[in-house]
Amino acid sequence: MIARLNRRQLVQASAAPVLAGIAAPIGTTFAQGAATPAASPAGSLGERIRPLIDPLMRELFVPGVVVLARSSGEEFFEAFGVRELGGQEPITTDDYVRIGSNTKTMTGTIILQLVQEGKLALTDPVSTYRPEVPNGEHITIAQLLDMTSGLASYSFDPEFNRLMDDDPNRSWDPEELVAIGLAKPPLFAPGQGFFYSNTNTVLLGLIAENLGGGQLSDLMQERIYDPLKLENTRFPAVNDSSLPTPHPHGYLYGNNVSTIHTTALPLYQQAEAEAGTLLPSDVTDINPSWAWAAGAAISTAADLATYVEALIGGGLLDEATQAERLASLKVPPGSTDPDAAKYGLALAQFGPLMGHDGSVPGYTSFMGHDPETGNTLIVLATLQSAPDGRLVANEITKAIL
Repeated sequence: MIARLNRRQLVQASAAPVLAGIAAPIGTTFAQGAATPAASPAGSLGERIRPLIDPLMRELFVPGVVVLARSSGEEFFEAFGVRELGGQEPITTDDYVRIGSNTKTMTGTIILQLVQEGKLALTDPVSTYRPEVPNGEHITIAQLLDMTSGLASYSFDPEFNRLMDDDPNRSWDPEELVAIGLAKPPLFAPGQGFFYSNTNTVLLGLIAENLGGGQLSDLMQERIYDPLKLENTRFPAVNDSSLPTPHPHGYLYGNNVSTIHTTALPLYQQAEAEAGTLLPSDVTDINPSWAWAAGAAISTAADLATYVEALIGGGLLDEATQAERLASLKVPPGSTDPDAAKYGLALAQFGPLMGHDGSVPGYTSFMGHDPETGNTLIVLATLQSAPDGRLVANEITKAIL
């Protein structure tokens, strides 16, 4: 949600109506502009959106894109491109993709449901549930949710990234991930800054399992997917690297180590990509357990639209908790821009749209809903970032907005 630093960190930038670039398994940002146009553009949604996509796909080097937009009683829902680089089989609107940090909103929703049930409180110190956490007696559950805990993210660790490159099918135990993150010094005192850390959300997933009495995959199914009838959304087991059929291949320029601090290729490699002599790697089957509660879920565009409309419009939490969650959205601590994109209790706001985005090797995604207008936008893409580092779904979202 913000000025892009790298694939895994949410930083901040200006947040008017248009996304400018986003960060990692999450993050999205807005460029300057008016949040509400003076008049609606002429033409149907399809007439306005369709001409934008093909030029952007060529510019961003992305093989496949799916867009679902709802506005003023209209729906535009189309797929563009192919399932596999160099192939002929078209991607479809029914294809499954990895949705990355959109998963964080699901983990956060389960935590808030447990708060409703009296099993924990947002003000509880995390040390109550995980005594090994540094500063844990001063870090609250709410600070894990809104990324103000100060805990470092395991996903910046060079050795972790090397292992992901060397063994992409490795199954990661969530406890391993937490241990890597907690071994690093805290970045700031709790509540005194903002840092987008996957360690926060993996901790929340483990706490949810402990208090919810089941595996996180079962909690997702019982508490979110079944009630919303999300038949094409799933949270895979840690040893499951597969994607359901049908699905497109997902691609990545560079590798995990080379993209720790920037997703932009060196200039000479950008030129090679432009010339077609450097192609992205097929990373479709990287085991998503590395992201677990922070980014492992799989879904389709239609399911994500149903989900984000309930996430923002209501249906997963009681009225009071839902209101508290929406009210939690605020400019992250330390920002000097009052119009910066906002973050809250495992929720983001991009201009008028509330929701989240996701970025994992192979795929980027965006989901947003405006409860005032009823507008909904879903964008799925089969490349994490363009050679120049721009996250693909976020750039397409910016153009559509």
